[in-house]
Order: sequence, then structure tokens, then C-alpha cells
Amino acid sequence: MSLAFCGNENNSAAYNVEKGVLNNGCFVDALNVVPHVFLLFITFPILFIGWGSQSSKVHIHHSTWLHFPGHNLRWILTFILLFVLVCEIAEGIVSDGVSESRHLHLYMPAGMAFLAAITSVVYYHNIETSNFPKLLIALLFYWTLAFITKTIKFVKFCDNGVGFSQLRFCLTGLLVILYGMLLAVEINVIRVRRYVFFKTPKEVKPPEDLQDLGVRFLQPFVNLLSKGTYWWMNTFIKTAHKKPIDLKAIGKLPIAMRALTNYIRLNEAFEAQKNKRSPYPQGSKSIWCALCWAFGRPLVLSSTFRILADLLGFAGPLCISGIVHHVGKGNTTIRPQIKILGVFFISSQEFLANAYVLAVLLFFALLLQRTILQASYYVAIETGINLRGAIQTKIYNKIMQLSSSNMSMGEMTAGQICNLVAIDTNQLMWFFFLCPNLWAMPVQIIVGVLLLYYLLGISALIGAVVIIVLAPVQYFVATKLSQAQRSTLEYSNERLKKTNEMLRGIKLLKLYAWEHIFHSSVEETRQKEMTSLKAFALYTSISIFMNAAIPIAAVLTTFVVHAHLTGNADFSPSVAFASLSLFHILVTPLFLLSSVVRSTVKALVSVQKLSEFLSSEEIGEEHDKCSEPRSADNHSKYQVVITNGFFTWTPEGSATLSNIDIRIPQGQLTMIVGQVGCGKSSLLLATLGEMQKTSGNVFWNSSIPDSETGEDVSPEKETAVDTEVRKRGSVAYASQKPWLLNATVEENIIFESPFNKQRYKAVIDACSLQPDIDILPHGDQTQIGERGINLSGGQRQRISVARALYQQTNVVFLDDPFSALDIHLSDHLMQEGILKMLREDKRTIILVTHKLQYLPHADWIIAMKDGTIQREGTLKDIQKSESELFEHWKTLMNRQDQELEKETIIERKTVLERKNLRRTRYSREALLKDDEEDEEEITESDDDDNLSSVLHQRAKMPWRACGKYLSSAGILLLPLLVLSQLLKHTVMVAIDYWLAKWTSDVISAKSDLEQKNCSVCQEFNHSRYSRVFSILCCLGIILCLVTSIAVEWTGLKVAKKLHYCLLNKIILAPMRFFETTPLGSILNRFSADCNTIDQHIPATLECLSRSTLLCVSALAVISYVTPMFLIALLPLAIICYFIQKYFRVASRDLQQLDDSTQLPLLCHFSETVEGLTTIRAFRYEGRFRQKLLEYTDSNNIASLFLTAANRWLEVRMEYIGACVVLIAAVTSITKSLYNQLSSGLVGLGLTYALMVSNYLNWMVRNLADMEIQLGAVKRINGLLKTEAENYEGLLSPSQIPQNWPDRGEIQIQNLSVRYDSNLKPVLKHVSAHISPGQKIGICGRTGSGKSSFSLAFFRMVDTFEGRIIIDGIDIAKLPLQTLRSRLSIILQDPILFSGTIRFNLDPEKKCTDSMLWEALEIAQLKHVVKALPGGLDAIVTEGGENFSQGQRQLFCLARAFVRKTSIFIMDEATASIDMATENILQKVVMTAFADRTVVTIAHRVHTILNADLVIVMKRGVILEYDKPEVLLEQEDSVFASFVQADK
Repeated sequence: MSLAFCGNENNSAAYNVEKGVLNNGCFVDALNVVPHVFLLFITFPILFIGWGSQSSKVHIHHSTWLHFPGHNLRWILTFILLFVLVCEIAEGIVSDGVSESRHLHLYMPAGMAFLAAITSVVYYHNIETSNFPKLLIALLFYWTLAFITKTIKFVKFCDNGVGFSQLRFCLTGLLVILYGMLLAVEINVIRVRRYVFFKTPKEVKPPEDLQDLGVRFLQPFVNLLSKGTYWWMNTFIKTAHKKPIDLKAIGKLPIAMRALTNYIRLNEAFEAQKNKRSPYPQGSKSIWCALCWAFGRPLVLSSTFRILADLLGFAGPLCISGIVHHVGKGNTTIRPQIKILGVFFISSQEFLANAYVLAVLLFFALLLQRTILQASYYVAIETGINLRGAIQTKIYNKIMQLSSSNMSMGEMTAGQICNLVAIDTNQLMWFFFLCPNLWAMPVQIIVGVLLLYYLLGISALIGAVVIIVLAPVQYFVATKLSQAQRSTLEYSNERLKKTNEMLRGIKLLKLYAWEHIFHSSVEETRQKEMTSLKAFALYTSISIFMNAAIPIAAVLTTFVVHAHLTGNADFSPSVAFASLSLFHILVTPLFLLSSVVRSTVKALVSVQKLSEFLSSEEIGEEHDKCSEPRSADNHSKYQVVITNGFFTWTPEGSATLSNIDIRIPQGQLTMIVGQVGCGKSSLLLATLGEMQKTSGNVFWNSSIPDSETGEDVSPEKETAVDTEVRKRGSVAYASQKPWLLNATVEENIIFESPFNKQRYKAVIDACSLQPDIDILPHGDQTQIGERGINLSGGQRQRISVARALYQQTNVVFLDDPFSALDIHLSDHLMQEGILKMLREDKRTIILVTHKLQYLPHADWIIAMKDGTIQREGTLKDIQKSESELFEHWKTLMNRQDQELEKETIIERKTVLERKNLRRTRYSREALLKDDEEDEEEITESDDDDNLSSVLHQRAKMPWRACGKYLSSAGILLLPLLVLSQLLKHTVMVAIDYWLAKWTSDVISAKSDLEQKNCSVCQEFNHSRYSRVFSILCCLGIILCLVTSIAVEWTGLKVAKKLHYCLLNKIILAPMRFFETTPLGSILNRFSADCNTIDQHIPATLECLSRSTLLCVSALAVISYVTPMFLIALLPLAIICYFIQKYFRVASRDLQQLDDSTQLPLLCHFSETVEGLTTIRAFRYEGRFRQKLLEYTDSNNIASLFLTAANRWLEVRMEYIGACVVLIAAVTSITKSLYNQLSSGLVGLGLTYALMVSNYLNWMVRNLADMEIQLGAVKRINGLLKTEAENYEGLLSPSQIPQNWPDRGEIQIQNLSVRYDSNLKPVLKHVSAHISPGQKIGICGRTGSGKSSFSLAFFRMVDTFEGRIIIDGIDIAKLPLQTLRSRLSIILQDPILFSGTIRFNLDPEKKCTDSMLWEALEIAQLKHVVKALPGGLDAIVTEGGENFSQGQRQLFCLARAFVRKTSIFIMDEATASIDMATENILQKVVMTAFADRTVVTIAHRVHTILNADLVIVMKRGVILEYDKPEVLLEQEDSVFASFVQADK
């Protein structure tokens, strides 16, 4: 049949123009084509020319992205216009299908208008990006013409009596309004931008974010279409596939999203709240108000989107119902009787009675619903991220003002603060993300129930009741789940604490053979954790089961009741499948409800914590008074004056320092001395204003030109400012416990100051750091890990002192800088650093020290005792007035000043030697690099934690890790897991298939009845169908339970097995492993990775298998219903594959970036908390805040990109899902029209097609998650390949005497030792003989092999030549456990474990209390422990932080005394004890150990002067080996030179 514009009937009224041209419908339609043709003709050349020249520019400079006024409105109107035009085309085709001829004019103008509308928006977009508004004039003409022609058509319709009952009339009216509005938008652009009809066009600049090319996150700047579909992410995701995404690739945050912007916003809200409620400014209520005030608006937007999307979601079931209903009727359209202007008109009911129309409408509804839903998610998450940044900044600013007593007294531990940042801010972020659900869910549930009632009548309510009754059960399970999770968290924290202690003290554990004690202790906690994990797994599986079973149960009750109760009920496929879809929709909000409620509760708790934190004690600023003007003469003399000071740590507590009256002379060296624990460090902190001052005054003199500001405040000028309280300047402070940043060595020393090469060299030299730097893998650019893991105590201390020396401040506070240094390093530091660099510069120095031999250098001495000042003055004053004290000091000093010169000469000679010696000791770091290249597995295991660089492993899916995970489950569970999943999904399909059969049979039975028209025939019998249906449903419910339990059970088993293997491997690993693997990396395996395996993988695995199998079964069902669908499936599957492939790579990178940017942020918090006093002393708060903002922003941009990538994926997957629905609908309608398909099967196919769109993106998201989570398995697997130490001995326990070694005779024969088989030897051919009961002293420069000597006794190092024989047994033949348990050693670094004092002295529980008290008495600790509450059962905090360094060392001595072994080794054990205590100890060792063999490795040579034999070592060989007297008589002996230097 030929086509003609006006149709081709012979008597066509279409050509009738008697009543005037405009009264001819066809002519009016032709007129309507004109504007569209005009636009297409005008814009195409411009677009082509423009595109040719512009496309390259547009990509490079997004700085020209300017939105014209009414930008979003224009896009929205255009989309509505396009939708209305599609309806007009469809209406034309449907109404034309009624008449015999083809009237092109019914749909061709609409088609042209459709093209023109698309062109208009493309054209507009190009003009906007090139910022050339003059070309918009074409659009102005177009809208005007279109508006006029449409209005003519509308007026003519009115004239001819076409009314609202006709659909075309309504559509035309809508088009008139839309064109009118678009015309108004266009005119508005002219009004605002004045680009035409005005003399001066308005100059407009793009937003300043876009002028900065660093901003790559374009979501706020792109046009509406790109915003809704995340089109701008395409290029980003494509490039991600070529090269890894790093921080540079994701650029900066747009200004509106930066932490600072949001913090200011939040702070304003807080201030507003404060002004409202003055008495309680910080309660949690006011925090909520402030949060809503600052971030409420986007949430309202998100909630609106959410409700809209949910309402649109109901289009699915309704359209399915309509389609199935019409297909059942044969899709016949009632012939309309109305013919006006020579053409047919149809009403909207007739239009919607067409199944194809419904299919297209469903497609559009799905597209729109998915887009709006994703927009809602995006807005909510973006708000959450902004909020998190703001709160983190708020917390940080609070930390900067916390009083340090809060920290030290345990009210606020660093852990709590880090939790606040890591957990609570995230809880709030998640709450804001889930928040829109709170208002959207009730709406969704109410509408859903109403629709069900409309479809099924009363029986629907029964089904809804089932769901609603089970919802509280679900909530109960959810609360139980979170309780289980909380208790799991507590146990896992305890386990981590134990593991952490175990790893930090691993050397001690191995030396004392205590691995089994700590192993069983960790295992015991792990058992408790597993118990609560079992509960967690149980509730998780119940939760999973309920989510799967509730809809089945609801559907079962509803349909069985509906079929049996309501006799003549309409039980057609259209009703059944619409109800089925509705039940699926209803379950989602109820499933989410539990997590939303849980999230709300968590958020309430978090805000409570936050409000407590924000209202905690702050540090006072009132200490810093400047000195009074009348004492202007004092100005030049004193830097700090404290009068009548009483200081305390806690406001209620007793004064720690009392009656403090001191003056600290300016530009001179002041030393503070006193016994361990007398308050020396507290005095420094009190001066810095860190302690609570109960009374008295602290005056700082500020009239010296500060090198930073460089201006001189003379006393005259000062009187003016005097009334104000003046702040003190910056003070360079080196704390007793060195505090290092997670940065390079150089950054730690320079500490944010400008770099000055000469000064830097001088400082490095003064602290003798050059040899250490030479050994580090990257020199001074080596990263020092979390708390400086890869450095020794002495190195950390010297870096900390170097930082204080490098700064250009007037005042330098050094708190015991020599405690971890040997004598040579101390002297060098004193001479070159403190005397030369600082005192000659006229700096004011306060030095706390135990080394009394330096007292002669002091200009002013403050002697302290028990928290008060015993005496202050110069050394001469003290000699005169306190002769006893002076004599006491003199005996301790035993050293004169002139020897220093000799010392320095010797020192210079040995620097070179030291370099070489250290190299052997430290080559472990250099080795780290080679190891990585050799063994790929190790690189994998460390790829997340490698301190130098994060290596991306851009591999395929980690199938091997997946195999490892599943194979750990065992032979029984694996088949159960697979089979139950497959069976469950088969049964699910069977249930729905049976429903289709049942309803179809009902329909066909009804039509049979109608044909036979008999009144006698019996009713349709439902019972057989409902029986099968019930059986299948029950089977489905049982299988749901089985699968959910199987998954969780597998997870538990694997978690248990992997942790057990890991712990076993690690604790038996050789010491070398711990030296080459960063502690943080091992801990991460136990914390993050174990947590992933415990809690996340099972859930992800379940979700992944469920969504994959659902998609597969859905596609199978659709293909079974309409095989035609398979043809269309192929291209969709290919697109789907590529989308997921690109997404997975980008998602993994972004996920890693998100995690890796979170680490520095959390580290920065914990660093700040630990170094708070140092930061405040330096007055560096501002710089650290700046750093925080950078870290927060980089974490937030990673999170935002991750969100955008997830939305990118979901939108695309949802669109593919919508296409699947459209194709499935069209093919099944077509097939059923040719009478090959029952309407039940059409319903089945469509219901499943709707499911595909829901589960496609879940599948890909879970795949990506699974890939990331399996990384944990992969990394743990890498560690499981570690070789263990050889614990087996050649001798059996029966061959070893019970009390060996009883005499303590040691023979060392030709011993050579190295740290690892591929390293140089550290001891070379050493031979010695030690008789029972002898006292041996070993000395030598740092790195001469002294410590290696002691480790050789314990087989901690690789003995590759020679042997050690103790009491006649070669130690190489003994089992390690036996050997190590029969010797004692005290290490240089004191290590205490948390627990009781009793546990620390005797973890094996072998000794009586009297033995322990005896040991404490020997170690001079009896009075200390007696004073503690609980005595021996007093608590030791983590790392022994509640005792001073010296006391900790004494405890370690006591611990060694408790082990009554005949051989006793002291490795530089008295380094951090003051001399008086040390002398007492030396005497004790000589008396208490008279009958034991004692080997002392000496720091201070005078400690081994009364030894029986002295061994002097150098570069791993024995230089001298004789009695000390003999060696001292030889003029040229090295030992003699050491003793000279040490006097």
C-alpha cells in the first residue's frame, strides 16, 4: 500500500480546503514541519564546521564550561518535549493503524520535531562549551516558529470541537506549553547575558575551579545529561584501563567540596546553634541541628529524588499487568468512531490498551526511574562525604587544643580519637547516605500495599501482613547481628593488641623461648572471637535466609488464600505476575529497614561520642604572660621565669610539681638533673604550658628578635602590649620518647622549615647520622614507617634531636637526648651539637640529662628531687653551698673536661670504621629491595603496605586466591555449597513457572466455559495446583536456609583455618623475617585481612552467587519463553562484558586509592595525638592543620570518584536491563499475537526481565568487591610461604641433663656468624674460653659485632662455621626451645607486656612470690612496686608506658634474675639508667651472681673494669682478650684508650 503525506483514500477529506486552508488538518500538520526543517538546515552546517574545528579544543580546555542561565530547566524541558513527541508519534501510528490508509501527516511532523529537538540540545551544548552565545539566535527563531505553528494547530482543534477526551488534543496542548516555556528560557538568556539587542554584552568568567586545570572531578560542572548518566566519567574509566589511577589522575577537589569549605559551613552552623542555646552549647541535640542546618538541603533533594524513583518503580508491575491482560485479549484496539478533520482520533484509554505502547512506556519509565534513583544515591553520598570531611577537620582542630593531661591520664587514648575519626565519622557518612530511605520507605510500602489491594482485594492484605509481621523479626535479627559484631570487634581488638605486643617483643619471646605462651594467649582470644563470629555467622545466615524466604512465604499465603477464599476471583496471569513483582518491590524497603534503623542507632551513638569529645578539657592559654615591664633589666637576663608554681596533670589530682621557683638564663645552657622519676620532664612540659597550673606564674621573655618574624620587640615598645597576655614564641623541643613523622629522614629533620644545605649537613654531622643514612636503602630520602619502625631507638632519638638543632628558634628544650646513645655519640652530640651549634649561637638551651659528666659545661644547673627544686645555680654555687651533693655528683662523674679533646680525635678516626661496620648490620634494608625482585609472591604480599611505593598488581580476577579460599573449606562443604545454590535457584524458577501454568489454565478454563456456555459445568478446581505450589514454596524456603547456612559455615571454617596457619607461621619465623618485613605489614595481615576473611568474604560470596544465578536463570527463562530474545542478547552481553571489564579495573584502583589515602589521614591523626606536645611547642598547629586538609581532600576525592564510578556502572547496567525488558516485552507480545504463547508465560518472562535489571549491577559490583577482598587471601597466602626456624634438635629430651647448664662453662671454637645466607659475616673466626662463674666484659665501637656475639648463644643468627659448646654440649644439637629456655639475657631496649607485674616477671608461672620480691629488691624496684595498688598484681599498661624508661629497664633486669640460669648475658642493659642506680646494679650483679657466668656487653667501659676478662671487638674479630688490669698497663691497647675516653 502506497504512502502519502495526507493519506490516499479516494474520497479523502484530507484534501478538502473548502472551509479555508487552516481548517484542513493535513495542511496544519504540514505547516508544523516548517520550523523543524528550518532548524535542521541552519544548524547542521554550523555544527559540522564547529565540530571540525572545536572538538579538539573542547577536550583540552574544560575551562570554558559556562552554563547559560536556565541551563538545567532547558534540559529538563527538552527531555519532557522528547517524551511527549514520542507519545505523539506512537499516537499517530496507533490511530493510523485504525484506518486503512497510511496518513503520514499523523506522525511524520512529530518525527521531524523529535529530530529537531535533539538537534537543538546538541547545538545548544556546543554553543555553551565554546561560549559563543550569539549563535543562540537561531534557537530563538526556532522556538518562536514552533510555538506559533503549534498554537495554530491547537486553536483549530478547539474550533472543530476536539476536546480533552481525545489524546491528540492533550498532546498538542502540552507541546504549546513546552515550546512556550523554551522560548521564555531563550529570552531569559538574552536578558541576562545581553549578547544581542544590547550595546554591552555581559562578560562572564567560568567558575574558578575550572580555570585551574587540576580539577578533574567534573560532576558539578557538566550538563544535565552528562550529570545524570555520568558520561564525563567515560574518558576517565578508559584511561584507567591503560595506566593505573593515581592521585595525580584524579586531580583536586572542586572548591565547594573541599574540607575547608565544608568545615567553615559546619562551624557557622555550630556558632548559630551556640547563640541559640547558650547554657549547653555542645550537646548531641545541637550537633544534630548544626549538621542538618549545614547539610540538610542536598538531603531534601536526595529524598525527593528517592520518592520520585520509588513511585516510578511501580510502573513495572502495572505495565506488566496491562501487557499480559491485553495479550490475553489478543491486543485488539476498539475501533474509534470519531473522525474529525478527515482523520481518526483516539482516547487515552484506547491508546494505553495497546500492549506495544505499554512496553515502550515501561522502557521509558525504567530509564527515568533508574536515572533518578542513581542521582538520589549520588547526592546523598556526596553530602555524606562532604560532611565527613567537615567533621574530621572539626575533630582535628579540637585535638590541637586538647589538654595533654587528658591524653596521659587515659581519659582520651590515641586509639579512641582514631576510632572517632576512622569509625564514627564514617558512621555519620553512612547515616546521611541511608537517610533518604527513612522518608522514602513508608511511602513505598503504603503505595505498594494499596496497589496489591487494588489487584487482589483482601487476600493481598494477608500477604502484606506476613511481610510486616516478619519485619520486626528481621529487626530483632539485625540488632542481634550488630551485638555479635560489636563483641567480635572487642575480641578482635584484644587479639590485635596481643598480636601487636607479641610482634613488637618477638625478639624477647624468642630469646626467652616464650613463643608458646603468647601463641596460646592469642589463640585463646581467637577462640573467644570465633565464638562470637559463630553467633555473627548464625544471625547473618538467618538474615540472608529471611530476605530470601519472606517474599516466597508472602506469595504462597497470598495466592493460596486468593484462589480458595474468593471463589469467583480474578486469578489471571496479569494479576498474578503484577502481584509477584509488587512483592519483590515491597521486600526491598523492609530488607533495608533493618540496616537503616541500625545505621540510625549507630549515628546517634557516634554523635553522642562526638559531643563528649568536643566538650572535653582544653588547654589553657593563660600561662603565657610576658614578663612585667618594671623588671625590664631582667629582660636581657632570663628567658623563662616561674614563680611559686604548682603544677598538676589532672585538675583534681595532687600537684606533680610543687613550689617551683626557677629562672632560666637567656642564651645559656641550663641543665636539669635528678634521679629517675623526680619530675624533670614534667618541669619542661609545665614551662611549655602543657600541665594544669594550680597557682603561680610562668613568664616568657619575648623581647629577643625572633628569627622567624625577625622583628625586635624592645622593652619600650612592649609596655604598650603588656596589658595583653603575650604568647611565647616557637620552642624547638625534643621529647624523651622520640616522636617521628611518617615521612623521609630529611623531612623529619627539617620539619617544615626552609631547607638550608649547609646547616643540614652540620646538624647531620653533629648527631653522627651520616653513617646511618648511608646504610638506609634510599639515604635520607628513606621513608620512616609508622612511628619509625625501620630505625633503632638510638637513631630515632638522634633524628629527634637533629630536628631540634636544625630549627632556628631562640629556645631549645632537650629532654634526655643521650639516653639511647653510646658514650662516643653522646660526646660528639654534646660538643658539636649542643655546645657549638646552639650555645655559640646564643640560644637558650634547657637540657635534661642523667650524664653528670657534662655538668661542667652548664651555665646554670637545676637539681630536682621528688617534684620540687632541690637547688639551682652554677656548678660553683652548688659546690659552695651543697658540698655533699657536689661530692656525690663528683663520684658519679669520674671524668674531667680536658679528656674531651682526646675523645674527639679518636672519634674522627673511627667514623670511617663505623661506616663499614654498620653497613653489615644494616644491610637488611638494602636487601629488602633485592628480595622483592626475586620473589614475586612477596611483592604481592606487601603490595598494600610497601612503605616506599604502592605497586599496582593489575591482574585478572585472582582465581588462585579464590581456589585457595574455597579449598580451605574442605571436601564436605564445597559440594554442599555449590549444589544447594543450584537447587535453590532451580526451585525458584519452578515456583514461578508453576504459577504461570496455574493462571494460564484458569484463563483457558474460563474461556472454555464461556464457549460451552453451560451453567451446570463445575467450578475450576484450584486444589491440585495450590498443593504443588505449596510444596515447591516450602522446598524453596528450606533450600534458602540450607544455602545461607552453608555459605556462612564455609566462611567460618576458612577464617579459622587461615588465622591458625598464619599465626603458627609467623611466630615460628626466623628473626630475620621480622627485620626485613615492616611490622605494620604483618599486623595488617592479622587485622584488616583477617577481618575481611572473617566478616566480608562470606557475605560477598553469597551475594555474588545469588545475583549471578538469578541473572542466569532469568535470562534462561526469557530465552525459553521467546527464543528470538537470544539474538538481541548477544550484542547486549558483549556491551555488558566490556562495561564490567573496564569498571572492575577502575573500581579496584579507586578502592585502593580510597584505602591508601585513608591511611595517611589516620596516621596524621595518630601522629598528631602522639606528638601533640612537640607540635604545640614548635607552634606548628597551622601547618599541621593545612596538612590535614590536604589529606582529607585527597581521601574525599578518591571516595567521590569511587562513588561516581559506581553510579557510572549502575546507570549503564540499568539501561541494559531496561533494554532487556523492552526486547523481552516486544518479542513476547509479537509471539503471543501469533497465538504461540500463553499469557502466563508472557507474564513470567516479563517478571524475570524486570529482575535482570535489578541484579545485573549487583553482579558486577559484587564481582569487583570479591576481587578486592580476595586480595586479603592472596596476601595471607604469601606470608604462609615463610620458612620457619628449625626448632628440632639432634638430641632427644632424655639426652639433655635436667639442670643443664649447671656450671656455665663456655667454649667458642672458630665461630663465624652472619644474619642471612646471602650477607657478609658479622663475626669471623672467633674463639674464646670462658670458665664457670667468670665475669666477662665485651666492648667495641657500635657495629663491631658485640650484639651478634650475644645472639649467637641463642642461635638467633646463622652460624655457618665453628661451634659453641656450653657445659660439654654443642648448642647446635639442642632443640631451640630447650637451649633458649636455659639461658638468660637482658636486651638494650626494655620490653614490657601489658598485664600484671607478676606476668611480666614470670609468664610461665613457675616462681613463688618471695622469689619475685627478691628479684625486685635486687633490681632496686621493691619500694616502687610496694607503693603500687595491688603490689605484684599491679597493672602494666601497653609497652610499660606507666613506668619511666629507667624503671622499665630495671624490670627487665628483675625478669632475668627470676630465671635462675647459670649463664647470664647483659646486652648494653644499663644504657638508660642514671649513674647512681647503675653503680648499685653493678655491685649487685657482682654479688648476687657471684657463682654465675655473666657476659656484659658494655656501653660505658667503666662498667666492665672489675670484670675477670675483657674482650675488645672490632669488625667481627677479637682484637684483645685479657684481664682488664693487663690491658690497662699496655699503653697502646685499644681498651686503655676506651677507658681514657670514658673517664
